[in-house]
Amino acid sequence: MTKVALVDDHTLLRSGLASVISSFGDYQVVFEADNGKHFIEQLKKHEEPQLVLLDITMPEMDGFETAQWIKENRPDIKVLVLSMMDNDAAIIRMLKHGAKGYILKDSKPQLLRTALFDVINKGFYLNELVTGKLVHFLAQSEKDNKEVQEAVALNDKEIEFLKLCCTEKSYKEIADSMSVSPRTVEMHRSNLFEKLGTTSRVGLVLYAIRNGLVKV
Repeated sequence: MTKVALVDDHTLLRSGLASVISSFGDYQVVFEADNGKHFIEQLKKHEEPQLVLLDITMPEMDGFETAQWIKENRPDIKVLVLSMMDNDAAIIRMLKHGAKGYILKDSKPQLLRTALFDVINKGFYLNELVTGKLVHFLAQSEKDNKEVQEAVALNDKEIEFLKLCCTEKSYKEIADSMSVSPRTVEMHRSNLFEKLGTTSRVGLVLYAIRNGLVKV
């Protein structure tokens, strides 16, 4: 039985989620919390969860801060983000803070069930945010991963661009940082999309993280 904690400032939503998760049969909601600060307090009183279903927008201590705290203090606890925010900056930031998956609050129960299962059993869940090829990269062993790296040849400018994609800079700001034109940045982006088999900035970030180009 996988133990789950829910961290969201909407009580009704939490109650509904708890019922849905319990109906899956393989999970037990051990406690709920209104925000990150409350989550830390609850950890002292309850059994430690294996997975935390975490919202981003919360008072006192938001999802970004909470994910970072978990990463630094309870690294064995896996984080699955459940949020209304679907912008690249939020997703990238949560991944850098150690989140193992990211789904939206309007997702269907079956998708939630799949996400929970994958995070626990595979170590990650990213659905449409990344292609199957990049998901495969995340699941590779270190030995296999070296072979993947050798198969994808990146030049210095592409590596520099990838690293900057892992920041919260806009593409225009990335162009300024690289001292190149926005058109050149677009060219790097298109080339990397083709080389790495992805169509999103999140996919580029995941490749960079998986291949050690940036530390998270």
